[in-house]
Amino acid sequence: MELAYYSDYAVRLVNTEEPARDKDSLTTVESVRELFGANAQAARRATDADVTRFRSVRARLRAVFEAADDGEETLAVDLLNSLLLEFPVSPQISGHDTRDEDGKPDWHMHLADHPSNATAGFAAIAAMGLAFHLTSHGVDRLGLCEAAPCRNAYLDTSTNRSRRYCSDRCATRANVAAYRARKRLETDRSGETRRTADSAQPITPSTDR
Repeated sequence: MELAYYSDYAVRLVNTEEPARDKDSLTTVESVRELFGANAQAARRATDADVTRFRSVRARLRAVFEAADDGEETLAVDLLNSLLLEFPVSPQISGHDTRDEDGKPDWHMHLADHPSNATAGFAAIAAMGLAFHLTSHGVDRLGLCEAAPCRNAYLDTSTNRSRRYCSDRCATRANVAAYRARKRLETDRSGETRRTADSAQPITPSTDR
């Protein structure tokens, strides 16, 4: 498993909540287990107590994205470092019984966690994955969707650092909203121009006596 893969753990957890819409899908132990994806063994460790613990880690991860989105690089790094210290991992070389075309093990880095609970394991992987992405691509590659009121977290992997939205759906919605706003502005300006022109028309004196 590539280290870059782990960064998605942080995004998945942060996006279980949409504060502006007052939505939170992290409400049951089943929703916690779903966050582990294919890692069924780790998911089975989750209990009802992990719901509250996951929410706490989620708030701290969102704070990292918010700091990065605001251009507060040092703050984002400090917040992430505090998570790394609290939830450590052990890097290991793994082959996962896979072979390359020559029949040799497909060696790669793997993060082995030694958690006391499911939250600790997930937080360790999410924080390390996010740290790897940050140090490899830059703090400005951590963003929050600009399509209000979404504000979902995303990782910018574009070649020109141009990503602004969490999904194509939000990008389309934002573009449509911007187009409609421009049309309204053009209509308002056109109406104002006509009113100005009408008020500037000379008044013809009456010939009635």
